[in-house]
Amino acid sequence: MGAGAIGCWVGGMLARTADVTLVGRPAVLDPIREHGLAIQAPGLPTRTLPADALALSSDPATVAGADVVLVAVKSRDTVSAAAAIGEHLGWGTVVISLQNGLHNTGRLRESLVDHRVHVLAGMVEFNVVRTGPASYRRATSGDLYVETDPALSGFLSTADAAGVRIRPRTDIDAVQHAKLLLNLNNAVVALSGRTLREELGQRDYRRVLAACQEESLAVYAAIGVTPARLTPVSPAATVRMLRAPDPVFRVAARTSLRVDPAARSSMADDLAAGRPTEIEELQGEIARLGRAHGIPTPACDAVCRLLAQAERAGPDRPRRWSGPELLDEVLGGGHG
Repeated sequence: MGAGAIGCWVGGMLARTADVTLVGRPAVLDPIREHGLAIQAPGLPTRTLPADALALSSDPATVAGADVVLVAVKSRDTVSAAAAIGEHLGWGTVVISLQNGLHNTGRLRESLVDHRVHVLAGMVEFNVVRTGPASYRRATSGDLYVETDPALSGFLSTADAAGVRIRPRTDIDAVQHAKLLLNLNNAVVALSGRTLREELGQRDYRRVLAACQEESLAVYAAIGVTPARLTPVSPAATVRMLRAPDPVFRVAARTSLRVDPAARSSMADDLAAGRPTEIEELQGEIARLGRAHGIPTPACDAVCRLLAQAERAGPDRPRRWSGPELLDEVLGGGHG
């Protein structure tokens, strides 16, 4: 539900062993009808599914009869998507949120409470880039995570047979807080106008990200949250690594980060298309928690302000911030 880059890639992979329906916008589905769906991943040959290997629809009613519904809409559309699919879901249907942010699972549960469905939290660690009208490539390393639940046993077996590794976690809340730390880079990539690899290759951009992550860790400590450790490097050590000189960072990141040259952030895509971004679910969430608990979050506040300005400017007048410009704007001339 909400098949974009993530939904098309995951759906295309699952179609090896399951009947899959992609529910999305015509702009996404029409090219698949014409060309089929091409799925790519590092180290694997391109797999092209003919259009008739999937069901394609823009009608939310097509979720009727599904055993599992993966929700991949933007956070702003969660409540409306739940309203659209609710009456069509069968009793006991498993609904998994694969969305950014901390609150979408709760929104789904609240919206679907009268429909007797099983809503679970999930998390997508990797990035997917659209490389053509109907082509999607997983562009970074990582796995799928989902809240541990007995209702998932059949789905996990189906996914494993399709080559989709899904890791059940009993600490999914900590996993989602860890993902939020990673997602704070979405805004930095969007403001830079660069690819993810280019942005991470420049220390000044990384220092902006490190400041946002450091504020987040302070907020997490105040609310009693310890983010999960998803990589060989702990969240606190990641902040230090981001601030390292470029040659040191490149060596340190080799073991924990693999990035496709074409990878960007979904926030950059939203800005380019003139769509609202998810900044309020990312740096905006940290800023709200900081205000509620008396923790200053100047870097996250500044990034929110710059994204709001970029949204107002529209896609026809994009500003690409250089690393030094963005560092000065976010951290001030003294760089914090």
